[in-house]
Amino acid sequence: MRIAINGYFWQRPFVGSGQYLRQLVYHLNRYVSDLDMVLIYPQEPGGATAQDVPPSVQVKTVPVRPGNWGKVWFEQVAFPRACREVGAELAHVPYWGGPLQSPVPLVVTVHDLTPLLVPEYRRPLKARLYNALVSASARGATQIITDSFSSKLDIMDHLHIAEERVTAVYLAVGPQYKPGKNDLMDMAILKKYNLPDFYVLYLGGYELHKNVTTLLLAYTYVAQSLGEDYPLLLAGRKPDAPSPIYPDYDRYIQRLGLQERVRWIGFVDEEDKPVLYRNAEAFVFPSRHEGFGLPALEALACGTPVITTNASSLPEVVGDAAFAVSPDDERDMAGAIIATIIQDNLAAELRAKGPQQAAKFTWEQTVADTVMVYDRALRG
Repeated sequence: MRIAINGYFWQRPFVGSGQYLRQLVYHLNRYVSDLDMVLIYPQEPGGATAQDVPPSVQVKTVPVRPGNWGKVWFEQVAFPRACREVGAELAHVPYWGGPLQSPVPLVVTVHDLTPLLVPEYRRPLKARLYNALVSASARGATQIITDSFSSKLDIMDHLHIAEERVTAVYLAVGPQYKPGKNDLMDMAILKKYNLPDFYVLYLGGYELHKNVTTLLLAYTYVAQSLGEDYPLLLAGRKPDAPSPIYPDYDRYIQRLGLQERVRWIGFVDEEDKPVLYRNAEAFVFPSRHEGFGLPALEALACGTPVITTNASSLPEVVGDAAFAVSPDDERDMAGAIIATIIQDNLAAELRAKGPQQAAKFTWEQTVADTVMVYDRALRG
């Protein structure tokens, strides 16, 4: 089977779609011997070439203009044209950006419908136009892959796509996410980020749906109970400025009086994440909308107690190995954080359950389920 894969996010491994694309290509290449893959890669003037592509995966580079219109042109014109040129039998767009017309059967991965479900995200005209475009393209796809059964139901309900055309395929984490004691390299990473001896960790995005403001509100109760010994570390790219999508976090932290309890540590390199998870007293993932919730699974795999919410896909991911509270209940969130810190038996139970839950999700199974979708798409 010769398959063309949209490589728009290949050089963006720090975002979810980029992580998914790379892991999918790596593992398809590793586990499926009769799959001939061509990565269709858009290159902007002066931009980087596609790097770290497995040697057996062919790369077709397509020149594109920078910006949103260049992205849309690549998705709607250049990618379908390239599929014809490379003689693909099947096309896969591993994010919500498929073409309206495809010369071959088309599989689109729609990770979630957050851009449609959160009102603030769909208000700008450009967002509404793009949402209409990709919604139409999803309805025209031969098959759709999504990350969870929660997202599958959203796609069926909001895009009105038949159940047999939507398949939930779970994600997984790499072998580097595992429990372990600190060695010299781990100690160097802890020093690199100037981490305290004890801390509670949030690592992820800061868009509105990530619900970090509720975590901050919850932390007013944690701080009252535990004092300054357990600061909240906010990891990930801090928003440049407040907007309808990004709350004014600095002002909110100041308003809550948490200046001495909350620390921004900035972007974390991918290879450093396991160490930050393993050394946290707890990991909190307060999101309202997730297609899957990979950070929660990464933390579980590292044996870190996890507090998350009972919203969207997250109960599917964490099972009974984590606290899952209402995303609107800051008191319950605070109580779960405090309990994992002060109750040693509870923390030990969560640390044991986490890796067991994470082991249920493997890239081998992800690949097997994905190939089954490919086969269904080829059969029409």
